[in-house]
Amino acid sequence: MLVELAVHDLGVISHANLVLGAGMTALTGETGAGKTLVVQAVQLLMGGRADPAMVRAGAVEAVVEGRFVQADGAERVLRRVIPAAGRSRAYVDGGMASAAELAELGAGLVDLHGQHQHQSLLRARTQREALDRWGGIDVRPLAAARGELSALTENLAALGGDARARAQEIDLLRYQVDEITSVQLDDPDELRWIVEREDLLADAASHLADGHAARQALAGDEGAIDRLGAAAALLASRKAFAPVGDRLGAVAAELDDTVAQLRGVLETIEDDPQALADVRARHQLLRELTRKYGDTLADVREFGAQAAERLSQLERHTELAAELEAGIDAAQRHVEAEAHVVAAARRAAAPGLAAAVSEHLTSLALAGGTLEVSVTGEAPSDGVELHFSANRSAPPGPLSKVASGGELARVMLALRLVLTAGPPTLVFDEVDAGIGGETAVAVGQALASLAGQHQVLVVTHLPQVAAFAHHQVAVRKTDDGSAVASSLVAVTGPDRVSELARMLAGQPAWASGRQHATELLEVAAATRGGARE
Repeated sequence: MLVELAVHDLGVISHANLVLGAGMTALTGETGAGKTLVVQAVQLLMGGRADPAMVRAGAVEAVVEGRFVQADGAERVLRRVIPAAGRSRAYVDGGMASAAELAELGAGLVDLHGQHQHQSLLRARTQREALDRWGGIDVRPLAAARGELSALTENLAALGGDARARAQEIDLLRYQVDEITSVQLDDPDELRWIVEREDLLADAASHLADGHAARQALAGDEGAIDRLGAAAALLASRKAFAPVGDRLGAVAAELDDTVAQLRGVLETIEDDPQALADVRARHQLLRELTRKYGDTLADVREFGAQAAERLSQLERHTELAAELEAGIDAAQRHVEAEAHVVAAARRAAAPGLAAAVSEHLTSLALAGGTLEVSVTGEAPSDGVELHFSANRSAPPGPLSKVASGGELARVMLALRLVLTAGPPTLVFDEVDAGIGGETAVAVGQALASLAGQHQVLVVTHLPQVAAFAHHQVAVRKTDDGSAVASSLVAVTGPDRVSELARMLAGQPAWASGRQHATELLEVAAATRGGARE
């Protein structure tokens, strides 16, 4: 839900910060004070159209920020900046975003009623989903059947339907598979060690010459071993040099091991031009494979396996195609069967939804109003549309085209009372247009009832509606002679009584108005089963 709304330099609102709670919140204030600007601020956060004319006179830009807490406890912060000149900017959790991204995110957070913008229940898809929800219609089997059909169709297309193209692909795949298979890539690390082998063979003569020279220097006549032995003999009978003699003995043993190791390495090196040529040819072949089929030999092997599998499919095309076509026929029949189930359920549920909504219209000052749910189109009859008529003398038409702002808001309220699912925050503007008296009380009760499942924000000029709210925010306008500014003030206790008295009698201080306001709050609190603020 929306827990905090900050508005800066939007219309007549200079700076305002509104902290919101659960339940129903009424936004009240004199005409022109800027109540609707609060709704406009929410619209902007939902990706609504930004107009530089919205910016407060003399300000560089208008800024709207909203902090939402989702059902899982996660917070989302949406921000919209409207400059006095230039394009608007949008942000989600501090990161840049587009207005379209705001709209997509906002659709799951807020629903606005009363204006012809951002009303999810006016979308064809949402109306269809509303009917399905009302009728308990499970469309998942149909979606699953369609998914199965789509997958089979894609698999058939992937087999290759054109005989010539298929023959060309078979030739290419066969060449690739043969080329990779003939190389016998048993060791994925072969490329690494063959480079080492090539380097060794390429410089074999020099390796052998230097190795034998080193061996002669160590173990030949008058070599290091002989000289070390002579030195050890000179010191052997001298106790003073005993520690040095011991170390010379250790060095002699190590030197013997080193010479043995050197001899072993020399025995592995061969000066073989043919072996070098063979290694170089193999190296070139492996490099060519990695150039064509992957960065590593492991990639080449994987490519070869996939190519072999694809080749097998193409060579078995007739057999596989027949199997897939049979599967597609069966899947198509399954889709049609599920579609007819959904269509029948929708047509059966439509009158019930219309009747349930119509029951609420009478109490919402639309006694002559009728709602019909039209279900058209071939199975599964996706053409679901809400039709409305404000009086019995006129035929119902599409809701979005025939309902006025106030009528539309009340129809939406009736729908919401019937369909409790939807975004967590609902905003109503003009919901009380053209009503009063008992009807206003009924609207207030309906909104308070809806607040049991949603956070409800309602802009109202009727005290009967405002009294049913769990919270009330007064929009107050001041004029210092040079500029007009509005502020948002949460009113509770005596202040709320004064605000309702102003709405009732125009004079918040009149005793009769305050008494009537107190009675309204008490009746509303008792009716909705909660204490008033």
